[in-house]
Amino acid sequence: MKDQYDYIIVGAGSAGCVLARRLTDAPGVRVLLLEAGPEAHDFWLRTPAGMARMMHHPKYNWNFETEPVPTLGDRRIYWPRGKTMGGSSAINGMVHIRGDRRDYDHWEALGNPGWGWDRIGKLFDAMENDITGPAKPRLGGPLNISHAAVIHPTVHDFIAAGRALGLRYNDDVNSGDIEGIGLLKFNIRNGQRQSSYDAYLAPVRDRANLTVITGAHVTRVVLNERTAKGIAAVLPDGQHVTFHARGEVILAAGALNSPQLLMLSGVGDPAELVRHQVGVVHALPGVGANLQDHFVSRVQVRVTPGSSYNKSLQGWRKYLAGAQYLLKQSGYLALGSSPAAAFVKSHPDMAYADVEISFRPMTFGFDTRGGVAVHKFDAMSASVYRVRPSSRGRIGLHSSDPRQPARFEPNYLATDDDIAAMIAGIRAFRSIIAQSPLRERVVAEMVPGPDVRSDEQLLDYLRADGQCAFHPAGTCKMGPDAMAVVDCRLRVHGIDRLRVADASIMPVVVSGNTNAASMVIGENAARMILEDARHQRTVAAA
Repeated sequence: MKDQYDYIIVGAGSAGCVLARRLTDAPGVRVLLLEAGPEAHDFWLRTPAGMARMMHHPKYNWNFETEPVPTLGDRRIYWPRGKTMGGSSAINGMVHIRGDRRDYDHWEALGNPGWGWDRIGKLFDAMENDITGPAKPRLGGPLNISHAAVIHPTVHDFIAAGRALGLRYNDDVNSGDIEGIGLLKFNIRNGQRQSSYDAYLAPVRDRANLTVITGAHVTRVVLNERTAKGIAAVLPDGQHVTFHARGEVILAAGALNSPQLLMLSGVGDPAELVRHQVGVVHALPGVGANLQDHFVSRVQVRVTPGSSYNKSLQGWRKYLAGAQYLLKQSGYLALGSSPAAAFVKSHPDMAYADVEISFRPMTFGFDTRGGVAVHKFDAMSASVYRVRPSSRGRIGLHSSDPRQPARFEPNYLATDDDIAAMIAGIRAFRSIIAQSPLRERVVAEMVPGPDVRSDEQLLDYLRADGQCAFHPAGTCKMGPDAMAVVDCRLRVHGIDRLRVADASIMPVVVSGNTNAASMVIGENAARMILEDARHQRTVAAA
C-alpha cells in the first residue's frame, strides 16, 4: 500500500468537493481526493459564457456518447460530463435549482429516512449564500447564488405572458415549491462561475489533512472479503498505485462513472460481469440500472429587432461585451444558461409540476466542429423537458478495460407518459409566446416550425431532434429494495466500508437541474459518514 487515509473520495465533482470539504472540517480526519481530470486553471472555466467552449472541450470534458437509441431512430446522443476539479459544475450552465420538496419527501417515503425535505431543506440553507433577496434570506453558506447579470426586457415579457395565462408567479424557485413562472438562480459570484470546487474546496486546498491528486484514473475498488480496503489507480506518469483507506472508500464519480467502477470492482449484475470477464465479488443487479435523464426539446422563435441579445454577441459588439466582462465582470459574458423558467403540469391530474420550460432571449446552433455558434439574427428559445421522466435506461460495460467508457443506454421516450408530457410542454410554450406582451415580439416559429402541429408530427420532431439535458441520475439508487445499490446511509449493500455519494443514488431524479441536488447529497453524505464514525467510536469505547 502506497499510503493510508481515513477516507478516500473518488471524483472531485459536484458532490466530491463538498464531501472533501466537510470531512476535512474535522481536523483529525485525513482525506485523499482523486480526480481523473486536470486542475481547473482556465479563464473560460471561470467565465460563465465559457460553458459554450466547454461543450466539447477535449481536456475538461469526457465527451461521452450513448449507444444508438432505438426510440430516437437509433441516433447516438452526445453526453458532456465535466472532467476537472468541480466536475460537471465546472462546465455546466450554472442553474441552481433545488427541486421540489415533494421530490425529497418521496425519497424518504421509498424507505430512505434522513432524506426528506425537513432535513434536506436545512442542508440547502446551510450550503447557500443566496443574495437574491428571497422572503427568508439564506446567507452564510459557501455557495454563492445570484440572479442573471443581465435580465433582458424579453425575459420580463415571458414572465408576464405566463402570468397572463394563469401561471403563478414564483419569486423563489428554491422555496420547495417549483410550480409557476419566474427568474432562475445561478452559481455565479461577481461575474464568475462558482463550481463546487470554487465554493467548497479552493478556499481550504492547503489543509494539512487533505491530499488532492489530479490526473489519477481510478481503475477499481480494492476489495477483500467484501470489505473495501482502498483503491487502485493509474497516475499521470503511468505509475500504477494503490491507496489504503483506514475508514471508508466513497465513490463520487458521478452517475455514469460510479456504477462503472463498481462493476469493474466485481460488484454488479453477475451476467454483465461474466460477459466481460470480470470476477464476481458481490451480486448486486441494480448497479447501472434505473438510469434517468432529462430528455430535452428545443423551440426557437424569430423575434423583432431588440428582442434578443444574439446580435450583442456578433461582430464588433462581441468585443464590447468582452471588454465589459474583463473590466467589470458583468454583461452578457457573465450570464448562465437560462434566466427564467416555467414549471407546469403536463396534465391536470399531476400532483405537481412535471415539465420545465427554460427560457432564454437568444438562440444558437452548432458549427461543423461541434462548437456552439450564436445565431446572427434576432431570436429567442426554450428548452422543454419532463423533470420526472418515467422512462428508465441502464449503464453496462463495453469491456473490462477501465480506460474505456461504459455503455450508456438511456431509453428516452420509452413510455407514453413521457411522450405526452413532452408534447404538452411544447404546446405550453407555444401558448406563452402567443400571449401578450410576449406575442408582440414574435415574428415566426423556426423550430419545430409552424407546420408541426399534430401529436404525430411533434413526436417525429422529438425523435429526430431531441437531446439530453445533461442530468443523468439514478444508476446506484438508494433504497431497501432488491434493485437498490446503497442504503439510506449511502453504504453499498453487501460491501463494508464502501459508499456512493453523487447523483447516481437518486431513486427518482429531482424536478429540475441536478447540480444543486448533487451538492446537497455531498452535504448529507458527509454528515452521515461523520455521525456513523462517532457512533462506532462510542460503541468501541463502551
